[in-house]
Amino acid sequence: MECSNVYRSSSAEVTLDTHDPIRDALALARPHTVAPVPLRATAPWGARFSPFPHIKLGVIVEGECWLCIDGLEPLFLSTGDFYLLGNPPPYGLGSSIEAARARDSKGPRRKEISASGPEISQGSVTYTCTVDFEFQDSDASTLFSSLPPAVLVKADDTDGRLLWNIATILVHEMGAHKAGRSLVLEHLAQILLVHMLRSHAGSSQEPLGWLASVSDDGIGAALRAIHAEPGDRWTLEELAKIAMMSRSAFAVNFRNRVGRPPLDYLIEWRMQLARAALRTEDSLTAIAAAIGYQSESAFSTAFRRVVGMSPREFRVSLHAQPRDRAEA
Repeated sequence: MECSNVYRSSSAEVTLDTHDPIRDALALARPHTVAPVPLRATAPWGARFSPFPHIKLGVIVEGECWLCIDGLEPLFLSTGDFYLLGNPPPYGLGSSIEAARARDSKGPRRKEISASGPEISQGSVTYTCTVDFEFQDSDASTLFSSLPPAVLVKADDTDGRLLWNIATILVHEMGAHKAGRSLVLEHLAQILLVHMLRSHAGSSQEPLGWLASVSDDGIGAALRAIHAEPGDRWTLEELAKIAMMSRSAFAVNFRNRVGRPPLDYLIEWRMQLARAALRTEDSLTAIAAAIGYQSESAFSTAFRRVVGMSPREFRVSLHAQPRDRAEA
């Protein structure tokens, strides 16, 4: 049985692009976009945010502020700067490092200017906009595992100028209150997310993770092959040949870039596809065949090893969960 690369949910079909692993990961994760949240404040000010087990994307529409993520160095942001936070711990925004780190975010604070960075004058106005992306927890691990705690795109970067054009439309739409506003905001937010992921993938720092490797001629070629034909009986030798490397060099480079051995990645990607397929009424035998297993038993063993429960148990657990927002 050939893998169709199409998986159905009760609300819509999800079609996977066999040449675009980023789109594949987002399609299976089924992101739900929470309406953009504006924040306008006058210095001195600060706001603290709880941990968020998904993704946050923010832009500084006007002014300047500090972004302080627990455990990381503070980041100074100014008009036109964008940030993407993957599974962030507690963090804060504020007119000073102290204000952004303060535990009590209620009410105005006295002026506290850090000596370690730029001073933001009292009375200065800052306007930020943040979008939350919530994912199916079980289906987003590929995406989340590739993201650092913070991705920053500065206003003067080439990517920053493109992102700013999109954000300008989003900010305008927020205040327009016209027909179709929520749909436009959702699509613009998702376009911003994809461009931020692209920017991270093309970063000159070459961050580790599959996201930074998908467009590479070597490791990326092997990744694209896995995504195009996940049901093939891939061997390390075949994937190394596609990457134009020796078997040993490919294995080492793949693990260094993606964070796991090639065949482990293949199995984990198959299980991502299996999770999506188990939301349909397809038989376990058909699902097993579509993702490269010759028997339901072999598929069940692999699924349990990766997911921690059998495919049947996973399917039962889906029926026990509240219905998705998209299905409500």
